[in-house]
Amino acid sequence: MAAFTPEGYGELLDAIIAGRYRLRGFDVAQPAEQMLFLRHDVDLSLEAALEMAELEHAKGIRATYLLMTRSVFYNLASPAGEAAYARLRELGHWVGHHALHPHVDPVVDPGFDRVMAWHNPDPAFMEDAVPGWVNVMEPRFTGGFAWTYRSDSKQAWRRGDPTAEIAEARFPWLQLLIHPVLWMRGRDGMRATIDEYLDRDRDARLEQLRGDDLDLD
Repeated sequence: MAAFTPEGYGELLDAIIAGRYRLRGFDVAQPAEQMLFLRHDVDLSLEAALEMAELEHAKGIRATYLLMTRSVFYNLASPAGEAAYARLRELGHWVGHHALHPHVDPVVDPGFDRVMAWHNPDPAFMEDAVPGWVNVMEPRFTGGFAWTYRSDSKQAWRRGDPTAEIAEARFPWLQLLIHPVLWMRGRDGMRATIDEYLDRDRDARLEQLRGDDLDLD
């Protein structure tokens, strides 16, 4: 079982290589034999996503990174956000939209791949087709959440750790959802990321209040 650490993620990548899977983006009409769709929902940390992207690139592996345009934790329009987006592209990864329902926002320059998934979705709309986009949660890419879909949400694998099965090429095809912050930072690091945001938000609010007070004088 791969531990939720950078080293453990390296083991998972080695399993993908051993299984001789074909890494694909979500631009295919239907999954085919030996395709693996490696997907990352970037909910909290662009820094963790970039660390994961570098590990993948070093092993010759491409993944799909879904980025938020309405995140409270990072800003794609900031210099850091633009640099992160550019680096993901330089490393050869696909970059799509992690959208906050019901908003599918305009693409950022030079443009997302036309692929998306909802953030914390309701089952009522999670799998629905989205005009102009490929929703990675459509049944054709999940197999109806059967054996060919695995997620690491909350560091608890849906239907078990797939590492050994991947290495032995037991899957006909697979969508693998990995959250970078869980592997690059762990649970403690994830909490620290949230706490850091809360501290920044508090300081910004205090600064705004001070500014408002100055305006009133």
